[in-house]
Order: sequence, then C-alpha cells, then structure tokens
Amino acid sequence: MDNELITEKNWWQRNWKWLLPLSAVLLFFTFLITFNFNNLGDLAQSYTDSSLYQNAINIANKNDEVKAHLGKLDPVDKIAVLEGSSTYSNDKSKVNITFRVSGKKQNGKMDLTAEKNGKNWEYKKISIRLKKNAGTIKVLE
Repeated sequence: MDNELITEKNWWQRNWKWLLPLSAVLLFFTFLITFNFNNLGDLAQSYTDSSLYQNAINIANKNDEVKAHLGKLDPVDKIAVLEGSSTYSNDKSKVNITFRVSGKKQNGKMDLTAEKNGKNWEYKKISIRLKKNAGTIKVLE
C-alpha cells in the first residue's frame, strides 16, 4: 500500500473560477452607479414627467419636414426615455433631454430644451437628428 500525500486545495484555489467574474461584474456595476449617480435623479424625473416629451412629439407631428422624413411620430415609450439622457438645471426649472423617436418612415433622436413656466413647460428648442447622418430637422428654435 502506497502512502500518497493528499493535499487539499485552499479556498482561493477552489473558488477563483466564479469569484473573479463575479468581482468584475460587481466592480462594473459599482462604477456605473457611481459614475451616473448624479444623472440618475434627472433621468427619473424625466421618466415621470411624460407630458414633457409627449407635448414635444405633438409639436413635431405638426411640422411638415418631420412628416416628410419620418412620417407621423409614435408616442414615446418609457424605455426610449430611459435609453436617452436628461439634464435638469436652475432648480429643476430647465431641462435638456435626448430620446429615441420612431416614425412610420424612419427613426431618429429628438433633442429638446424646455423651461418650466408655472406648471407648464415652455419649449425653447426641439430638433430631430435623422439616422445615418441624414441631417437634422429643426422643429423649434
């Protein structure tokens, strides 16, 4: 009978295969949350204020150039707002938002700037960037 020395693996040797990827994922999400923490509140505010971007869509749908290039714009879904970006300033009374818009003919990105006047938003700028560098439609300046 041979006496073989059986060595047990230490904790690191047994668990490194799942610990390393898990650590990388946690580090990534920690960085993501820390980096975007300031913008998170602005994004949540724009997400809840649906009249802000729906009214901009209504204004854009009255524009002949928008109708010609994109067709009638669909109502904005909440996912499009979350995918976009928003920045509030002046104690939440001014906003710059970018979000995806979908038309019957093609899609684009809407950029808008608005200022709060009482309870209503007053739009200062609305433009739509068309896909594939096809240009920008200035709806309101």
